[in-house]
Parts: sequence; C-alpha cells; structure tokens
Amino acid sequence: MFAARAIGRTARGLPKWTQFRSVSTLEGNPYIYVFPNAGPTAGSHILSLLPSEPVNPDLAIGVSSQLPPTTDSFRENPKFLDIVQEVCSEHAHEDPDAKSQAQVMVSMAGANLNSGGVLLSGQRQRGRKRRGEAGDSNSGASGQGGAGSGGRGGWIHVSDSRRPPDYGRIAWPEDMFGSLEVDSNGQFVGGNGNYQPSGTYRMVTRDGIFGLSPFLREKLVKKLRELETQKSS
Repeated sequence: MFAARAIGRTARGLPKWTQFRSVSTLEGNPYIYVFPNAGPTAGSHILSLLPSEPVNPDLAIGVSSQLPPTTDSFRENPKFLDIVQEVCSEHAHEDPDAKSQAQVMVSMAGANLNSGGVLLSGQRQRGRKRRGEAGDSNSGASGQGGAGSGGRGGWIHVSDSRRPPDYGRIAWPEDMFGSLEVDSNGQFVGGNGNYQPSGTYRMVTRDGIFGLSPFLREKLVKKLRELETQKSS
C-alpha cells in the first residue's frame, strides 16, 4: 500500500523537453516524498514531508531500508518528532476537529471520539484486536481519563489517522501524539489545552506510517519550510 510511486513536476522557465522530472511519493501517502539515500546507508530511502532536494536529514521523517517501511526497516528521526510535538503544542487546540471533539465530550456523557480529528459517531467497530491482546486493553475513554466525561471536562487525545480507534474507545498509545485538557464548557484549559505529549508515539507501526490531520499537517509543513529556509541561509 505504501510502495513508492512517481509523479511529475515542472520547473518554470525551462524548455518543455526539460521541464519534467520525477518525484517519488509513498503510494497511499501522496504527502510523503521518497528520496534515495546517498549517505552511509546507501540503498535505503529518505522519507520527508518536503519535496526539496537535497534533503535536509534533520527535517526528514526518517530512513527506511525498504518500501513500504516497516517497524524493522524504518529508523525514525527524533528531531522530526520533536518538531511534530512543537507543532501539536502550538496548534492542536486550533484544529477544527479538536474543537468539535471538545464540544461533544462535554455534551454527551460516554461519547468518545477519534482524536486524530474525525468524529466517530457513525463508525462501526472493527472487531479486530491488535497483537492478540484481548479484553478491554483498548478500553473506553471514560475509563482512561479521555472523552466521555459529559459536563465535567477532561482530556481529548491527538492521535494518528492511520488507524482510527473503534467507536467508544481511544487510540492505542503508539498512535497517540498527546492530549488536550478541556473544561466543563468545552473550552481548552489555559487557552492551548495544556497540551501534554504522550511519550509513546511511534512513527511506523504495523498499521502504517505517520499521519496527522490535514490541519496539523499543513501547520507542520509550514514549520518545516521555515526551518529549511533558516538552515539554508
């Protein structure tokens, strides 16, 4: 699902026969660009949210020895994850979907939401357990300090979009970027929700690779471009 595919890009001001060049992206993930790694790990692939060449390794998602990336082949860039957390801390409370989650949390006792930014009110349960774990290992948010504390406030969780949790449940720890605190009126505490990183997020799991909500991804790409400009100046 994540094999690399090539797309065409053009360079302005060049003759037509020289305008086309190939840029690879992960299939199913058109916002993740794939570049050959010419460094010490030649033969591997650098994954980035920026199409710029040469790739700045400090701003890349990470390196994978195969495509699609797997938990064994992928080596994440901890600097990139730090940037992700910085963006979440600054902007997660502005995400329209997070605002919707906050409002639903205080208005519906026992309601639970997909913290990646999509309400799960109409989603069917998948009936699939991860890694053979049974019972309530992925228990309802109301039992884990998440959404579902109608009229009392609580926490909503910012999580990866690669595997939305089942209805009435929260994301797995490895899919969770962090949490936002909401008061009894559905407003984010402290203005920014007192964002708390989870410390458990993994860039690649068996369910796929890194994926933010469209709103947060846009903010992240903007931040990466700013850092890219600073580092090249």
